[in-house]
Amino acid sequence: MSEQTNTTIAEYIAQFDGETRAVLEKTYEVIRAAVPDATEKISYHMPCFWQGGPLIYFGAAKHHLGIYPTSSGMAAFVDRLSAYKTSKGAVQFPYNKPIPYDLIAEMARFKAAETIS
Repeated sequence: MSEQTNTTIAEYIAQFDGETRAVLEKTYEVIRAAVPDATEKISYHMPCFWQGGPLIYFGAAKHHLGIYPTSSGMAAFVDRLSAYKTSKGAVQFPYNKPIPYDLIAEMARFKAAETIS
């Protein structure tokens, strides 16, 4: 991974190779389909989907995919995240286990609905 400053999600994903890139591409596709009206941006050096505020961020780490649905997104799904390492606003999905793309999509949709209400 380079230290370049990315200005688009495509540039962010392009800096990775192999399985990491495949996971990032799939994550992007899943979130894009879940929240088609959201704006794409780079925030905190990570891909972010924005709709009246940040909906969900994602990013690659050496051994996991980080998903950042902020604290309300984490709280809403806490019961389904017990098998993963979590913090108040993030969850780590290890690359050596199946990535729960359906859950990621649900988190994105939840955050989008939250910004509308």
